[in-house]
Amino acid sequence: MESNVPANKNTKTALLFGASRGLGLGLAREYLARGWRVIATARDNVAGLEALGAPPQALRIERVDIADSEGVSALAARLKGEALDLLFLVAGISGSVPKPLHEIAPDEAARVYLVNTYYPVVAAEALSSLLKPAGVVAFMSSMLGSIEMNLGRADWETYRTSKAGLNMGSRSFFNRHTSHPVLAIAPGWVRTDMGGPSATFDVETSCRNVANAIEKHADRPGHRYVNYDGTELPW
Repeated sequence: MESNVPANKNTKTALLFGASRGLGLGLAREYLARGWRVIATARDNVAGLEALGAPPQALRIERVDIADSEGVSALAARLKGEALDLLFLVAGISGSVPKPLHEIAPDEAARVYLVNTYYPVVAAEALSSLLKPAGVVAFMSSMLGSIEMNLGRADWETYRTSKAGLNMGSRSFFNRHTSHPVLAIAPGWVRTDMGGPSATFDVETSCRNVANAIEKHADRPGHRYVNYDGTELPW
């Protein structure tokens, strides 16, 4: 769904990849509330985004699956001429949790690694030409991706290893784009379909925290692994 770039050239623009529900949808709501223009992608269901009620000059919705590399390239072509202040790769899946890695079928593990580790970096590369010279790239990581903080808990292992791999992939992305701040960001334990009803944060609080953390680190290039409160996490 196309929209015209707003007349106000000072309006910031965010591309949120994977914004149909959960944290992605919450981030779309948060950035719209902050006065940003949002380009939001959804694999199929756009009802949540449409329900935000944002005018077309504020919210542009694009249907694309992060696992469809040709579709991502086509999106980059459709968005030619955009100037992004933020490219945020949000899309991700949990897989079968809390099973340990050796109990996960190879096909399922491969799917988690592709969606969480491989495709976000591929998509970021395909869309990187749309960034402003100092535009921020953020990858939705997790505290569970920290090797140092994995202190013997035998749970969420497929997800943990996928996010540790994403952290490494985001470093390699930064090595190719050193003029940009590149963040691997952990949103905390959030009450989403993935996090469950007992999680610490609701979606609104987590997304506000994440947006604040990105703002804190947006003014200087570098690659950082940061928590929702803006503090840096151990790799």
